[in-house]
Amino acid sequence: MNNQENPLLAGIEAGGTKYVCAVARHPREILREVRFPTGGPAETLEQAIRFFREASGEFGPIRAMGVGTFGPADVNPHSPGYGGILTTPKKEWIGFNLVAALREGIGEPIPVALDTDVNAAAVGEAELGGGRNCRNICYVTVGTGIGGGFLLEGHPLHGRMHPEIGHMVVPDFDEPGKAVSACPFHAACLEGRASGPAIEKRWGRPAVELPGDHPAWDLEARYLAAASVDLTAAWSPDVILIGGGVLQQEGLIERIRGEFEGLAGRYWTLPPLEDYLRTPELGQDAGIVGALSMAYRLL
Repeated sequence: MNNQENPLLAGIEAGGTKYVCAVARHPREILREVRFPTGGPAETLEQAIRFFREASGEFGPIRAMGVGTFGPADVNPHSPGYGGILTTPKKEWIGFNLVAALREGIGEPIPVALDTDVNAAAVGEAELGGGRNCRNICYVTVGTGIGGGFLLEGHPLHGRMHPEIGHMVVPDFDEPGKAVSACPFHAACLEGRASGPAIEKRWGRPAVELPGDHPAWDLEARYLAAASVDLTAAWSPDVILIGGGVLQQEGLIERIRGEFEGLAGRYWTLPPLEDYLRTPELGQDAGIVGALSMAYRLL
């Protein structure tokens, strides 16, 4: 087929740690991709725009773009501030309008779909991953921060803003007097207790350096299981997909299921836990595939 029948899609997974930019004619068939650390707005967008200009020169004009960004962000397309980054811990990004900067840099009035990075990942899993046969999908990512997105009947759920499940208040499962919080805003939220920085703050070593039999993993599983119980009670999803760098730890998802079973108390009628609580099928590619899927949906 020619390029008219297969318009060029652009996608960005704008994570707090790294930026992933890609172009494709179908979300799962990436033509070119680049990854680089997330720095300040100017240097980060310069790299992204240079990539898209070069890709457009090789593959033709970009027809639509999808962006999944760290947040909080203004994701309401009818808002005057659509595309703006809000009260993020990455202070240099506060007030920066990502959509406006991308359109100006690319120089084309292309349609841009922007949502949170976790909602983008949920879209990717719904289209091409572990949520293919589900309509109501909860996606949780556990890494530098903790975020969550929810698809209701296949579409991202938004209220006045977007879900920020990383800042749900959770019980204190730490030993008495040893509770930590890595969140600059809250003393007892899920992100403060169970993100990658929280693990390092609590144990004095990054999560990747902790062996599989370290007590950190039982504690981590309990926090994430408690969050999963809360999400089950509040959203009643068909499936909960838990991904991100911390979930690369072998056996962690099985520990979460074990803790969930005890905390849930058999109150809900759920699928088998190996089907209900899972890691994403697309793995670390869920975000960029989802961003490209968002662009695809625009067309």
